Amino acid sequence: MSLDSLEEIPGVGPAIAKKLYEAGYRTPEAVAVATPKEIAIAAEIGESTAAKIIEAARELVNIGFISAEEFLEQRKKISQIMTGCKSLDELLGGGIETRGITELFGEFRTGKTQICHQLSVTVQLPVESGGLNGEAVYIDTEGTFRPERLVQIAKRFGLDQKKVLQGVTYARAYNSDHQLYLAQSVEDLINEGKNIKLIIVDSIVGHFRSEYVGRGLLAERQQKLNKHLHTLLRLAELYNLAVVVTNQVMAKPDTFFGDPTQPVGGHIVAHNCTTRIYLRKGKGNQRIARVVDSPFLPEQETVFLITEDGVVDM
Repeated sequence: MSLDSLEEIPGVGPAIAKKLYEAGYRTPEAVAVATPKEIAIAAEIGESTAAKIIEAARELVNIGFISAEEFLEQRKKISQIMTGCKSLDELLGGGIETRGITELFGEFRTGKTQICHQLSVTVQLPVESGGLNGEAVYIDTEGTFRPERLVQIAKRFGLDQKKVLQGVTYARAYNSDHQLYLAQSVEDLINEGKNIKLIIVDSIVGHFRSEYVGRGLLAERQQKLNKHLHTLLRLAELYNLAVVVTNQVMAKPDTFFGDPTQPVGGHIVAHNCTTRIYLRKGKGNQRIARVVDSPFLPEQETVFLITEDGVVDM
């Protein structure tokens, strides 16, 4: 999108449009779903003026109530990316959905990063083969991304290894602010012509967890994390792409019955993720995936394997 699209909003001239664009608000839709405080800070204007601009943007893009029938038609545009593992696809109702955030959480070596690598390949498959014929953005916060793994998985699917590597845009996030910046920059890649259909953040809370230590910083951490997740969700809905995030876990010491393992990030992560998948270790190279929260999937689990070819069925 260009500055011209922002100048279509009544009350937005070249100067304000430029400031909004540089702050990451590239479309009238992005302005329409922002808060007056956010727009006021970005454009260096008063909040009352910002509120009028947001109202004008909402009228321009017609954001408001629609019938359930119209929403059903919109839902029909949702696509799915197959994982390359039949049992996982069945667990997910066909694959990873676009227009939402799928969270994979579990202890180390439970398959989170392995699934992310495989999805970076399968998203590039043709639609008739279960992919979206698209590209992936991989934001790596823990230094676990390995292009060699993409090559191994590409061989399994009979894909050109060089094209697969070119189809993944990678960035290493070195702190939480850098992570937020990278997520906001995905829209630039899309506007430059990249057919991004998958965004991966591996992992979503790692930097926030290490930088904001103690209860005194908890509120600030959760606010920034909330903003980050909203950015990802907006991109998913606006460009009909899938977002997959991995998450770390912690053990609750006051749990006397059941599994004490809990994902970090609290309610902020829980409420912003559309589907939550809990991964845990089984025997040998077996891994168990369980749906713990989803608006459309039942709570059930399946078993899969991690091999040199990637994530596969038993």
